[in-house]
Amino acid sequence: MNWEQAVLVFGALIVSLTVHEAMHALAAMRGGDLTAYRTGQVTLNPLPHIQREPFGMVVLPLLSLWATGGQSCIGFAHAPYDPIWAARHPRRAALMSAAGPLGNVLLAAIAFGVLWFTGLPYSFESATTLQQMAFVFLYLNLLLAIFNLIPLPPLDGAGVVRGLAPASGRIFDAIAAIPYSALVVFLLASRYLGDVLDPLLMSVLRLLPD
Repeated sequence: MNWEQAVLVFGALIVSLTVHEAMHALAAMRGGDLTAYRTGQVTLNPLPHIQREPFGMVVLPLLSLWATGGQSCIGFAHAPYDPIWAARHPRRAALMSAAGPLGNVLLAAIAFGVLWFTGLPYSFESATTLQQMAFVFLYLNLLLAIFNLIPLPPLDGAGVVRGLAPASGRIFDAIAAIPYSALVVFLLASRYLGDVLDPLLMSVLRLLPD
């Protein structure tokens, strides 16, 4: 176990998930749904998010770190919302769904900016702590953004499509009603996500100055 890398990856995941869910909650609040606000989710303090989803934000990440020797860390969280509000205001609900991935894109952009000014190291091991943090945040938040924008329930992409095209709700409801559909979506997305993420990451890194 590479403990230094494990702590870095775990901390980056907690921050990234917190920003993701806080953005969902903030967009919902701005759109008129106070459900997440009333449960304390409109905050960058990770504790309310951990208290709401301890398995997805602590247990699963630690298990994945242990299983991969500190190389990989996965997790999830969930900000509550009012489905009646979403049905009445589908476009606001679409914005709420998109807000989480947009928060991850913002974190990825900040990490990219850090690498722009500090330089891209030849290897992760030779990088400074700041460069390692920036690279982990860049990779992790690109992953979270792309993964969550997949248009299949329960991912945010389905919420975006449902909000912009309410008639698609019947299809998504039918998929969600299939037993273990969420697990199947997660496994399939995890299997093929690298085919999109790896080329995208390389394209982003090529934008950095030599």
